[in-house]
Amino acid sequence: MSARVFRRAAAAALIGASVLAGPSPAAAQPQDYPNRSITLVVPFPPGGSTSIVGRLVADKMSEILGQQIVVDNRGGAGGTVAARAFTRATPDGYTLLFGYSGTIAIGPSLYPAAGFDPRKDFAPVGMIGTAPAVLVVHPGFDVASAGALVALARDRPGQLAYGSAGVGTVTHIAGELFVAMSGAKLTHIPYRGSGPVLNDLVGGHIKMSFTPIPAVRAMVQNGSLKALAVTSAQRSALMPSVPTVSETGLPGYEVVLRYGLLAPAGTPRPIVETLNKALREALAAPDLQQRLAHEGAEVLASTPEEYAADIDREETKWSKVIREAGIKAE
Repeated sequence: MSARVFRRAAAAALIGASVLAGPSPAAAQPQDYPNRSITLVVPFPPGGSTSIVGRLVADKMSEILGQQIVVDNRGGAGGTVAARAFTRATPDGYTLLFGYSGTIAIGPSLYPAAGFDPRKDFAPVGMIGTAPAVLVVHPGFDVASAGALVALARDRPGQLAYGSAGVGTVTHIAGELFVAMSGAKLTHIPYRGSGPVLNDLVGGHIKMSFTPIPAVRAMVQNGSLKALAVTSAQRSALMPSVPTVSETGLPGYEVVLRYGLLAPAGTPRPIVETLNKALREALAAPDLQQRLAHEGAEVLASTPEEYAADIDREETKWSKVIREAGIKAE
């Protein structure tokens, strides 16, 4: 079997016949939508925060639409395997993709064979929210702000190291943007997941890391780690007393995970609008907002056009960072 044929077969098998099958676009009846269950492909294994956020949104939208949204977890290559297969789904609104910035904005530049164009292969439905990270250091590390860290790193080029959850993860890319904007040289130490990073950080084996807030909030509260700055443009409601990187050292710095909902390109506009309306109603529900906050996500609803513009900005931003830093996938 040729490599090309094998890739096509693998992509079809990933989503499964039940997902890729269905009425053709011409047979879709937007006025009756939805009249059966919907599949939401989450391009990561179950259990992580990204998967949990997708499931929470799916459950609330199911209530609103009156049809079950079934979550289908499909991991691999930072989510790009599932995203590539998703481009083959029938554009009738019955197969959706949980959009994640690591997959949609970073993946196409990081993985040479990502196999999808984030601007052409998807019909954005709307944003769900953002999830900032936080720059944390070992409490014995004598720096009090992001600005002080920049000054120290410039004085000691290459001598300070930060840990990440792996090459190409947002925790890695956040550090590379910090280096690019500050001109300070930091050494990157990739781990396999956030758990090992935090173990070495608490143990003092590394000095710093850019980490999702929920993973370290308790450690900051009990003094095991020290929070220097959050990576969002504004202070996070999850850590309101912690300043931003932008206000304490690097003006304009911003790194946040961004979640959204996508349909295949060519999905009829009435179906996209129905989904956007249901998504916005779901995100306005106080119980969903509370549960998303527990997972570190801050609600940010949008129109389809606003989400499309956001994808364009994010992909432009991160492709430049990846290219200039010479980042290669593991």
